[in-house]
Amino acid sequence: MKIGIDAGGTLIKIVQIENNERTFKKYKSTEIEKVAEWLKAYPDAQVALTGGKATYLQSLIPQQAFQSIEFDATFKGIQTFLLEQGKSIDKFVFSNVGTGTSIHFVNGDTQIRAGGTGAGGGMMQGLSYLLTGIEDYDKLTSLAKQGDRDIIDLKVKHIYKGDKTPIPGELTAANFGNVLHNKDIHQFSDADKIAAVLGVVGETVTTVSIHAAREFGAEYVVYIGSSFLNNDLLRDIVMNYTVLRNFKPHFIPNGEYSGALGTLGLMDEA
Repeated sequence: MKIGIDAGGTLIKIVQIENNERTFKKYKSTEIEKVAEWLKAYPDAQVALTGGKATYLQSLIPQQAFQSIEFDATFKGIQTFLLEQGKSIDKFVFSNVGTGTSIHFVNGDTQIRAGGTGAGGGMMQGLSYLLTGIEDYDKLTSLAKQGDRDIIDLKVKHIYKGDKTPIPGELTAANFGNVLHNKDIHQFSDADKIAAVLGVVGETVTTVSIHAAREFGAEYVVYIGSSFLNNDLLRDIVMNYTVLRNFKPHFIPNGEYSGALGTLGLMDEA
């Protein structure tokens, strides 16, 4: 049995391979001791670790695990997933939207970190909590789909009020910029507020990603990360905004496990 683990800031992602079959698991990072206890049940397993809490997890388990750099492991996992999908892209930017967002440029078999942003799942959950008092992730993502961003965000179309716009009217001119215009007309629901938070996170991630893609001459942006898990609105925002800016988005199913899968691949190559 082989077990790959990406021990991140918010979630611990696990890929377990037994009899050539993969099982995906995830735990909250606060449950790292629980993960260690689970690993103790498989003392003979080959274990590969990556992520910010990898060294701490190693101190809790009996196996002498292989460890890899998170960026290298994530890239290796993305390569594996793309190959299995039959998706051939040699030159692209990938954005890993976890607690924060890390952005990388890929050219063939090499990758370099191109930048990042603090906007990500941590901002999504933290700011939503400050605005609504809701901290449950599934409730946040479910409510977000019911929200109306147009009464909170100022779009280009709002400024021009039906006149021809010099840029696409659906582009956001100012996140949260429509609040004071509508404060006497609308009641802002929790769903509206959360949808607007997802809007600023998604648009920030996309903007930084496509700037990197433009700089490196790449037309594809590959998006992965736990922030897209059961989060249709964030995915739609990112996809539509990428297309609106004339780039090609690609989402990898189970992409949040790229690091866990990739560290196993690097272990096999070592």
